[in-house]
Amino acid sequence: MEKLVKYRDELAKGVWGYWELGAWKPLGISARRRARIRKEVLLAEQDWPYDPARKEIRTKRKGHKVDRIAAEKRANTAELMKKMPQMLLDYKKRRWEKKMKDEESRKHG
Repeated sequence: MEKLVKYRDELAKGVWGYWELGAWKPLGISARRRARIRKEVLLAEQDWPYDPARKEIRTKRKGHKVDRIAAEKRANTAELMKKMPQMLLDYKKRRWEKKMKDEESRKHG
C-alpha cells in the first residue's frame, strides 16, 4: 500500500502517459513496475482505480453479406406467403371489377 501512496500522483496522470504542453509524456514508472504494483494491490484486496475504461465486447459475429441478404429474403418471403391468400382474393376481385366495367362500357358503347 505504501508503494501505491508513493506512485499515486504518477498513476493518476493516465494509464500509459499524458499530454503536457502539446507533447506526449510517458509515465515516470515503467509498465512492468506498474503491473507489479497493480498485482500487489489486487492481491492485498484493495481496489485499483487506475485501469483504462474497457470497450464493450462485440457480440455480433462478422459474416458474409450474401448469407445475411439470403436470410432476410427468406424471412420476407415467409411474411409474404402469410399474406398470399388475401392478395389472391384482392387480385381476383380487381379482375372481376375490371371485367364488369369492360362489359358495361361495351353495352353502352
